Amino acid sequence: MSAPSRARIWHVPHMARILWRFGHSAAWLPRVRSRRADLAVMTRITRRGWVQLIRDGRRPAAFIARDGALIHALYVDPRAQRRGLGRALLHDAKSRSSRLELYVAEANAPARAFYVAEGFAEAARTDGTRNDEQLPEIHMIWQLETKPASARRSIPQ
Repeated sequence: MSAPSRARIWHVPHMARILWRFGHSAAWLPRVRSRRADLAVMTRITRRGWVQLIRDGRRPAAFIARDGALIHALYVDPRAQRRGLGRALLHDAKSRSSRLELYVAEANAPARAFYVAEGFAEAARTDGTRNDEQLPEIHMIWQLETKPASARRSIPQ
């Protein structure tokens, strides 16, 4: 497993395949975009510098798309799951931000459990009218814990 690194345009077809493999493995997820549209979106967010990836050997095995605090996507190739790739990408994002937020499909129980285990808390629920798939989703937030000033150790004088 490689360390997270910035995705490049030539990674887009590999990342799109990860996205499509996930879609095939998630029976609850309707297919609402063409492959061409997926490639266009992946190209756009990669050019914007939003995407970090981890390679498994020579090709991408997982990626995260993040604009500031908002995580738009976190996908691990189904063949590479349970190896800590998603966790590594999320920890890298946490190291760069004191607050992260995302929306996860209510139907995606494994992802919801993963985010809860990673310290995300439910902030709100939506009816799905604002996402392409029209699926109810949960808005989740992770906040870096900071101790209040009164709880910090004082230096004896």
